[in-house]
Amino acid sequence: MKVVKFGGSSLANGESFEHAISIINAQPERQIVVTSAPGKRFKDDIKVTDLLINYANAVLKHNDYSVIQNDIFSRYEEIGQYFGVDRAALSTIHQIIVELPNKDYPNDDYLMAAFKAHGERLNARLMALVLQKKGINARFVDPKEAGLIVDGEPNNAIVDPQTYVNLAHFDYQNDEKLIFPGFFGFTIDGNIATFSRGGSDITGAILARGFNADLYENFTDVDAIFSANPALVDHPQPIKRMTYREMRELSYAGFSVFHDEALIPAIQGNIVVNVKNTQAPEKPGTLIVPNQGFKPQQIVTGIAGGKHYAALYLHKYLLNREAGFTLKILEILNKYGVPYEHMPSGIDDITIIFDRKLISDDMVQTICDEVKATVNPDSLEWIDDYAIIMVVGEGMLNRVGVAAGIFDELAAQNIRISMINQGASRISIMIGTYKKDADNAIRAIYRHFFPKNN
Repeated sequence: MKVVKFGGSSLANGESFEHAISIINAQPERQIVVTSAPGKRFKDDIKVTDLLINYANAVLKHNDYSVIQNDIFSRYEEIGQYFGVDRAALSTIHQIIVELPNKDYPNDDYLMAAFKAHGERLNARLMALVLQKKGINARFVDPKEAGLIVDGEPNNAIVDPQTYVNLAHFDYQNDEKLIFPGFFGFTIDGNIATFSRGGSDITGAILARGFNADLYENFTDVDAIFSANPALVDHPQPIKRMTYREMRELSYAGFSVFHDEALIPAIQGNIVVNVKNTQAPEKPGTLIVPNQGFKPQQIVTGIAGGKHYAALYLHKYLLNREAGFTLKILEILNKYGVPYEHMPSGIDDITIIFDRKLISDDMVQTICDEVKATVNPDSLEWIDDYAIIMVVGEGMLNRVGVAAGIFDELAAQNIRISMINQGASRISIMIGTYKKDADNAIRAIYRHFFPKNN
């Protein structure tokens, strides 16, 4: 049995629905289908999720939202009419949209989560209706019915382990297509909570593990995962096979094809993931497989970069002899709920790297002031001009000279390195650079490891 998940661009209108349905029907083992909310139909279109966010904000601000309600419903109505879905069924979808503001929510965050989740929830309902219209034995399954329980924050939920027990006991027929909405689950109190954005990938992986699927097929709008960003490198090499941990490392630094958190349930269930193109389902795509027994075909699998980082640099003589120095800084970060990404250090220096999207300007000043007062460094500097590049590959594990090759290429391009870090896994090298140099650095490193593609 396979779990198949379709992204928003694969379900944006009637024609894309038709194509997705042909993929579902092509293999009877494609039994569990996970839907995203309808995405963009054309370049300047608005995703349904964004319309729902606008809807929620209008409700919270007590603004008129009738136009937004109609805009949202028209997206589903357009798809339904393409397949001749009964008006009564479509009116149910309209009623659900209209009634969203009248529900009881514990707070504004839960309201926002519930509104956002209905992009997927209504699209799954519509997909089931369309399949039934075509004579296919299909059933819409709400996460509450399946027992998909989540914990954590309303808009950044995590799956509760009880979910897997519930899914293992879920009853269904062997010839039945189960249509699940992605992106959300229910708290133990019965409130909707969403995963982080792009979380339909997470739902697919949860269901693949919960139903012990043979394969999780993730259909998107690219032929495969590429060894570098095609916007930076012309015709980068597609990746045929990669390990879970390679994908995790690359997703962290900027690979956006597949939601990196979605790998966790897949890893736990030892499920192979296949990322494929909805428009070219015959192509093999990229297989993401367990680490055990993997035999790399080349040194580096992929190179990725992100420019959304910042760093706090501290210098203090004899820092390494001062017990609790780092602990004091971490306690300050914990006090303000600020996570950090990395902390490379020397005998007199520490650099703490942050995701800049998670820390406001006011919080930067507050943390700098408190760190200065608490640990009294000889110098302290906040660095906003920071990018991180990840060079990742299982083939690096026992290979000598990988780092030297990278540094030679960067030196030849006159690119300054701010930080170097290699993890204990030895399958990745992290490099800090200035933002302006990041794209050229990725191109230079790519040319070194993929000379045949230049």
